[in-house]
Amino acid sequence: MTLARAFMQLPPIVTALRRHKAATLLIVLQVALTLAVTSNALFMVATRIIHLSRPTGTDESHIFVIRNGWMIGQNPTQIDANIRTDLDALRHVAGVRDAFASNDSPLAYEESVAPISTRIKLKPDQTTMSRFAMLSVADEHAIDTLGASLIAGRNFRPEEIATVDSNLKLPSPGIIITRSLADKLFPDGSALGKTVYLPNGPTVIIGILANLQGPISWSQSADGDNVLAPGRYIDPDGVDYLVRTDATDMKPAIAAALKALQERSGIRVIDPTDGAATLLQAREQTYATDRSVAVLLSIVCGMLLLATAGGIVGLSSFWVGQRRRQIGIRRSLGATKGDILYYFHTENLLIVGGGIVLGIPLAVLANLGLMKAFYPLQHMPLYVPLLGTLLLWLLGQVAVWGPAHHAAKVPPVVAIRTE
Repeated sequence: MTLARAFMQLPPIVTALRRHKAATLLIVLQVALTLAVTSNALFMVATRIIHLSRPTGTDESHIFVIRNGWMIGQNPTQIDANIRTDLDALRHVAGVRDAFASNDSPLAYEESVAPISTRIKLKPDQTTMSRFAMLSVADEHAIDTLGASLIAGRNFRPEEIATVDSNLKLPSPGIIITRSLADKLFPDGSALGKTVYLPNGPTVIIGILANLQGPISWSQSADGDNVLAPGRYIDPDGVDYLVRTDATDMKPAIAAALKALQERSGIRVIDPTDGAATLLQAREQTYATDRSVAVLLSIVCGMLLLATAGGIVGLSSFWVGQRRRQIGIRRSLGATKGDILYYFHTENLLIVGGGIVLGIPLAVLANLGLMKAFYPLQHMPLYVPLLGTLLLWLLGQVAVWGPAHHAAKVPPVVAIRTE
């Protein structure tokens, strides 16, 4: 009986909406635009938050990086000797657990000495697309320094560590790769011990790390695909020293490490401002843009939702004022306050529903357009606009409650006398 009574009120609601086509259409279009924009914006916010929250696979809170530049005129032999001496000095600094030298460090693409990308093939004559990965030079101290987890295979041995120049021409006797890269190269889980082909020749996968984020940060799929190659990186431009401490308060260790290196200051250049930075600082700096974009998009979504809610409140209030006499007549004929509330809430449900019907395909088309314009953007799952639908329906019901509640409280006699 109640359901039949509810359906009986739909024809007069639809008739009333037809009399106000322009106002109704404006709210429908506003709801559609809000759904399209907020769905895509909130999806981008969510993906950026997930992106900047990913773990690097390292002991971030205990690691800092020193960006060491070499004075001009030193040959490879001198640079190799300098690196050996520096590492020995750093490992003997109070509070330092371990250290190693590399061409880059996690989340520090622009600050790294020489981030190196490479291509990995499964066959020497492979004609299909090879797998992209970032390559970092490391020694037997690297895994302990990074705090990374070796889940299969073994670490590098001291005798495998040779000097490597910036061209990386020396073939590696063996490499350690991340599980992410191993799964892409060998989906059946048989990566350990397999031979792969780098641009400089064949090599064997001797170890697999649980996770290790490389120097790049903008990729959402490939920045976990990393390779550690054995060596000491001999580049006349400089080298990155990664240092792991025992305490989270790294200031004393950083100061002591810089002092130990500056005792041989005639061979190096270290920027006094940002020559040393923690991985936590690198994370903060690297993801600053992502964080700002997420905040900005959230503000835009909030403003759009408020504007839509304001439009619904304004239109509903206007219609309540116009229908005071109609409301009074209905109340006099036996309509309850619940009937009046139902009328306006149902009317709002239909208007918002019209906007949603138009807004969902508009949101999908907007996502496809953004995917073409911005390569890293992912395909938006259908549940995102559906969640936006629920949000807008709830917002519409909350927005119309005030005007509807006001209309339901109007005494029948007062409403009938209102011209």
